[in-house]
Formats: sequence, structure tokens, C-alpha cells
Amino acid sequence: MTEPKDVGKAILFFYVAGSIGDIIIGFLSNALKSRKKPVFIYFFITSVCMVLYFTQTSGSANIFYGICAGLGFGGGFWAIFITMAAEQFGTNIRATATTTVPNMVRGSLPLIIILFKWLRSITGDNYVVSGSITAVVCMSIAIIALYFKNESFGKDLNFVEA
Repeated sequence: MTEPKDVGKAILFFYVAGSIGDIIIGFLSNALKSRKKPVFIYFFITSVCMVLYFTQTSGSANIFYGICAGLGFGGGFWAIFITMAAEQFGTNIRATATTTVPNMVRGSLPLIIILFKWLRSITGDNYVVSGSITAVVCMSIAIIALYFKNESFGKDLNFVEA
């Protein structure tokens, strides 16, 4: 029999690790002189933790909390994500773009929910399989988008959009 898991504690570990990840990715970005490389590293951490999350069976609560912390840490690239968005636009629209991009990401949640619910309907209401497929689709889109994004570290930001 497995020990009960405290959802509140799992969320606590997720957010504390996410905050730490947000700080560390800034240092990592400066050390690697890149915005993209650290995000790829964090995508890898997130992907590994997703696999662990969806494949765990009867693990201890501490292992579960560790996986939640790993997911939080791996998702802690928000500061660099916002920085990358800001660096894509000229001084005349930079602030607007920087505040709009995260809202567009948040706004994609209904599409993710629709995908997850549709997958549940075709997998016999199997949450693990549906969640796994949804995770693979979302991470694949993120990795492909990051691959084709231009590196913005060290970019001269003194320009105006035409």
C-alpha cells in the first residue's frame, strides 16, 4: 500500500522549485551566452520529469514530491521566456509585446484542455494516456518553436519596428 500524498505539499514543492529554476536560468543564460540553450536544458528537465510523473507506480510520497519539484524547476524558465519575447520587438512596441506574449500562452490553455478531453474520449477515459499524449504534443510544439527561434542573447535592442 502506498502512503497518501498531500496535494498542497506537492504544489508547494512545484512552486518553490519553479522560483529557484527561474533564478538559476538567468545565471545559466549569462554563463552560456545564450537564451535558447538554457531553455532547451529546461525543456529536457521538464520532459524527463513528465515521463517520471506519468510512469510512476506506487512510489513513495517523497518521490512524488521530488517529481513535482522537478516539474516546477524545469518549468522555471518564465523569466527568460519573457526576456526572449521582449528582445524580439523594437522599443516602440516592446512593452506591449512583452505583456501580450504571456497572455497568449495562458490563453492556449483552453486548446490544451480540449485536446486532453478529446483524447480521454478516445482512450476510454484514461487520464494517464491522455495526459501523456497531451504532454508530448505540447512539448513537441515548444521544442520545434524554440529550435526555429532566432537567438537573442546580446542583441542590440535599440531599434524601432517599422
